This record gives sequence, structure tokens and C-alpha cells, in this order.
Amino acid sequence: MVSLSPFRAVRPEPGQAAAVAAVPYDVASTPEARALAAGNPLSFLHVSRAEIDLPDDIEPHADLVYQRAAANFARLRAEAPLVEDEPSLYVYRLQMGEHVQTGIAGGFSVDEYVQDVIRKHERTRKDKEDDRTRHIIELRAQTGPVFLVYDAAASIDRIVDESTIRPALLDLVADDGVRHTIWRLDDEGRDALVAAFESVPVMYIADGHHRAASAMRARNELRAQPGEAAGSGPATDADTFLAVAFPHDQTRILPYHRYVTDLAGRTAGDFLGALRQRAKVRPLNSPPPDDGPPDPGTIAMYLAGAWYEIRLAAPPEDPAGPAAEASASDRLDVARLQAQVLVPLLGIGDPRTDQRIGFVGGIRGSAALAALVDDGPAAVAFALRPVEIQDLMRIADGGGIMPPKSTWFEPKLRDGLLSHLI
Repeated sequence: MVSLSPFRAVRPEPGQAAAVAAVPYDVASTPEARALAAGNPLSFLHVSRAEIDLPDDIEPHADLVYQRAAANFARLRAEAPLVEDEPSLYVYRLQMGEHVQTGIAGGFSVDEYVQDVIRKHERTRKDKEDDRTRHIIELRAQTGPVFLVYDAAASIDRIVDESTIRPALLDLVADDGVRHTIWRLDDEGRDALVAAFESVPVMYIADGHHRAASAMRARNELRAQPGEAAGSGPATDADTFLAVAFPHDQTRILPYHRYVTDLAGRTAGDFLGALRQRAKVRPLNSPPPDDGPPDPGTIAMYLAGAWYEIRLAAPPEDPAGPAAEASASDRLDVARLQAQVLVPLLGIGDPRTDQRIGFVGGIRGSAALAALVDDGPAAVAFALRPVEIQDLMRIADGGGIMPPKSTWFEPKLRDGLLSHLI
């Protein structure tokens, strides 16, 4: 059973929402964030990436950065956002071109995250957890929602559809063309959704593993502070974390491509020959679609000005049972490319740390990959099919971990439209 909790949101006035809304903190570098927020004092990047308001040589995790973030949040709350009088739930709709997905924004249980009712598919890094944990504690707020997925349920769909008939609370088109629309539920809709989610057995983190892990750590640190043992105050507020939950059949995963900066000492011809010893390779007359090759087990490769199709061998079938689900990630195209090409032929042992591999995610397609090879810095590029949401859910159910950089969810939620005070 999943617990869904209303919360008192900090959110902008409708006329200021477009100025406040910002890309998630972790999708832009410091120089990119500084450029995005330039000339816009209301941009939430002044809160989520406060180093942009400090000298260029400031260390991003310096004490001064978190102090500035807290000061910027207080200033922004004084100038733009307001705090809702009563706890509520929100419907949050994303529209990117013809794609539409509609989710529920609310508080989700930290305990259920710990108990694996809210399931993970990604390992987190301590340094990134340290950063967002301190950010939450310094601001006494969770300022970026986790992206959750649940098995679509008709009972929830009906409540959501009824709630979106009324005028929206916030409605804006971001600079990337994605439309963000938010409705505040009335008491009847709020109570109906809380009851409906009690029938949802599990949920899955799609995007935001570090935000969720940091919310848990912040809760634990706040509990350890004097005066919190009685179960009141900030630690109790922190028992839930801010998230938007979408039905699985509305979410969209885009490809996450790879490129490598050199051929491990081989010429292009030698590399192609070595690859043909391991896989079926044939030239392509045209670039692959922007959403990747159409067939499972097929990778498109750009090398020395030409596109090729690679058909990789399928790994051995696993026996039935939980172990099979836990190792289901080995059957993903991204894992097969890693095991059959990147490790043995290019020496890419750990894609998380190897500086010779790069990643291209989202809506950038085959032309962007080819340009990386034609114009540098890449020697070879690989275009992959997107992972299916059912694969992610199955792997998480079995306690497995997705390969690194294997899922790119698009469109993305914006920071600053809804924040959760602690």
C-alpha cells in the first residue's frame, strides 16, 4: 500500500511562474545554470544552484553556497512565491508536442522508500547525496520533486480527469517548449486520491534517486537533533518527500546514446574488423531514427563517416524466478553493448568513471551523434533504442540495478513550481 500525503506547497503566483520555474538542478552545469538564470532574479536556479551568484572559483559544495541558497530562498519567498494556507495535493501535467502525461504531486513516505515499497533501479553517489541533504537541511525545504511511476489505475485516472476540468492554478510554457499545467485539488478530490493510492501496491523511482535518498538522510539527521524525539516539528514534516507520480502508460523514456573518444589504439578499419569477429555488422544506407534502432538487440554505430547496424548476441536465458528478474538488466541493449563491445574492444570498464566515454540523452538524435564523430571529440558513436518502462519496473521488482545512463525521461519536471517546507 502506498501512502499519499497532502502538503502545504510553496508555489509562485501565476504571473511569475514562468520566471520562477527552472530546469532540475542536475541537468545543467554551473556555467549553463549561470547563463540560464542571467537577468532573471526570480529564477529558481538561484536557489538550487546558488553558486551561480558567487565568484567563479567558488567550490560548489562550500559552506557559502548553501548559506546563499537559503538566503536566496528566503528572498524569493518574500518577492514571489506564496505558501498555501492548507495542505493539499496537485495534478501536474506535462505536454511536449503531442505527448501528454499527467501526474499527482504530493508527499510520499520516506519509510516506504526505506522499506522498498517505493522501489529503486539506480545506485546513488555519496557526494551527490551529501549535496542535496545539506541543501534540504539548510533551506528546511525540499525544492525539487522526485519523478515516480505507478501501475496505471482507472480509479486514479477518473479522479485526475475530473480535477482537470476546472481552471488551472499554474499554466506556463517553458523555454524548451514544454507546457507545465498544475491544478490544486479540492477537499473531495484530495481525499479521494489519498484513498485510491491505498490500493497501489508499489511505486518506482523513475528520475530523482539522489533527491529521494537525500530526503531520507535529511529526515534522519533532523530526527537526531535535540527536541525532535517526540515526533513533532521538522523531522515529522520530513517524514514525506515531494514527488510527482505518473501512471506507467503515460511516461516516455528516450534513448541514451554513447560515444567513445578513441578506438583504443586501433584504426577505424581494424576496429571494424575486430567488431565483425564478435557481432553481425552491416552498412546502413541512412542514419537510424532519432529514437534509435527499431529492433531489440540492434545497435547503430557511426564510424569514419558511415553508419552501421550491429546485431549483438543475446545473453543466455536465466532460470525462472526472482534471480531472473534481478539479472534482467543484462538483457538490455545498453548492457549487451557494454559487455560485448565497450569492454572487450574499447576498454571501457566502468562507464560511471571512465573519462573516454560520453553520453547523449534526450531529444538529440543521430545527427548530433554523427557530428560528435565528424567534428570531434568522438572516434565512434553508438545509437541505442530506449528502454521500456516495463523493463525498469521488472528490474526494480527483482531488486536489480539498471545499467548507468540507460534511461532518459522526457519531458522533465521543473524546479520551483512546487516546494515542500520542512
